[in-house]
Amino acid sequence: MEVMAFEEEGTGYDRAKEVKEFEESKAGVKGLVDSGIVKLPRFLIHPPEALPSSTSSTITSPRLQVPVIDFTGHDERGRRSEIVSEIREASETWGFFQMVNHGVPVSVMDEMLRVIREFHEQPREVKKEWYSRDHKVRVRYFCNGNLLVAKAANWRDTLMFDFQDGPLGPEAYPLVCREAVIQYMAYIFKVREILSQLLSEALGLKRDYLTNIECMKGETVVCHYYPACPEPDLTLGTTKHSDPSCLTILLQDTIGGLQVFHQNQWVDINPMPGALVANIGDFMQLISNDRFKSVEHRVLVGRVGPRVSAACHIYPNPSYKYGPIEEFVSNANPPKYRETHIGNYLAHYRLKGLDGSKALLNFRL
Repeated sequence: MEVMAFEEEGTGYDRAKEVKEFEESKAGVKGLVDSGIVKLPRFLIHPPEALPSSTSSTITSPRLQVPVIDFTGHDERGRRSEIVSEIREASETWGFFQMVNHGVPVSVMDEMLRVIREFHEQPREVKKEWYSRDHKVRVRYFCNGNLLVAKAANWRDTLMFDFQDGPLGPEAYPLVCREAVIQYMAYIFKVREILSQLLSEALGLKRDYLTNIECMKGETVVCHYYPACPEPDLTLGTTKHSDPSCLTILLQDTIGGLQVFHQNQWVDINPMPGALVANIGDFMQLISNDRFKSVEHRVLVGRVGPRVSAACHIYPNPSYKYGPIEEFVSNANPPKYRETHIGNYLAHYRLKGLDGSKALLNFRL
């Protein structure tokens, strides 16, 4: 794909050239830090209206807190109904919740974060062997999935694992993180199954409904690395966006920076020891006919870092076409979205890039 050119009248700035040189280095933003930069390259600088200090609506509120749900007893009838109720309320209002006592050992989570950092802090010559923008490559390292189409790039590098076509063989993983990723994902697969059942019940459906329609069938895991930034007020770690998946399960370290847009203001999702963050994706909003909400969120960067995270995006079966579930459609509440395959949705999502608007709008009837 060619780099898109964005004209800035009278400036003489050649964005395409700068991005092309950066892309060809295969060093990512970590490479910029290693080179000793004190000023951000222009393609990483965001317009003022997209930055946290631009308007009153971007002031974070200390009074609001993303729901925290304790999964202890999720398989016991009395407690399970309480958890289902809490998930329903969080999914209808926030689109986000934090999970504690979810079954993933803290030691496994800590090791996952450690090896992500270790991979990204390897020499460029080692990492560049994994560098690719080919979506068919199941394990790849890159900087900004939408680098070539975005008007402003984000301050982040990524290592991605694609499990949508089934398990990866041991040889497919970078050696530095092989054992830790395999172990972490074995636990996440179990959490996915638990959440699939609980979300089904929260929607008022049979426990195995979402499993049977295979809408939480495959995963991709993006392991993000946000280095300390020399000019954090000029850029973002991740632009405002919602996820294209059915559900995302996020592991984050203690640095902070993740925010969700709620009640017309940005709210910090403060890291909690041993917690995982879950958020509803666009495809879940589509099949629930707006019952559950896919909410916009972003990541800020700072002078302290790196920040490290692992986001597991859970997707539906790519062979099936999905529309609003018939239980949520009536004469009084007609379908709000047209049917589509996840492949078509992702193609539009990637082409659009993280431009601050929701891809879901393109599929609305």
